[in-house]
Amino acid sequence: FPVTIERVKWSQALDFCEELSQITGRIYTLPSEAQWEYACRGGTSTEFYFGNTISTDLVNYNYNGDHGYSLAPQGQYRKQTTEVGSFPPNPFGLYDMHGNVWEWCLDHWHDHCQDIPKDSSPWVEKGIFGVFRGHVLRGGSWCDSAQHCGCGSRNRHLSDKNNLGFRVCAQTTIVKHPHLSTFGKIA
Repeated sequence: FPVTIERVKWSQALDFCEELSQITGRIYTLPSEAQWEYACRGGTSTEFYFGNTISTDLVNYNYNGDHGYSLAPQGQYRKQTTEVGSFPPNPFGLYDMHGNVWEWCLDHWHDHCQDIPKDSSPWVEKGIFGVFRGHVLRGGSWCDSAQHCGCGSRNRHLSDKNNLGFRVCAQTTIVKHPHLSTFGKIA
């Protein structure tokens, strides 16, 4: 069942995925940045999956009054992670996509999205001048203000940071139905 994982280095998250893959026989990995945002939005197009205003009744974050969301009511600052399931899930049934802990993605950090892969795969090329600039983090955390917790918010840290969390993605196997063409039409 789901648990909050925190204080995990990027390399430890990858090691966990590798071990889980070996145990189960399925391929598990960290999500790409695009996969993470798709999952976070849950089919919505607003700043947060539940709308454009955040609340500590819906997200574990640091309401400090200086976050740019003036319509958000002041709420409880919990000063720590909360148990998974403490807040409502998004439309895809995923918990804690906003706040609680920053989540590692496979992508390397880039300051822009000009050359982002069009197929949602991770963007792992090194940044400008071939310099590695850290890995992408998404979701914000319990100690961050609302502006860091939106669906499109992103951050970076180098791999040696250990106060972060992660979630995994399972690779799906697409089985071609004998009566369907590659475009899903009856052959």
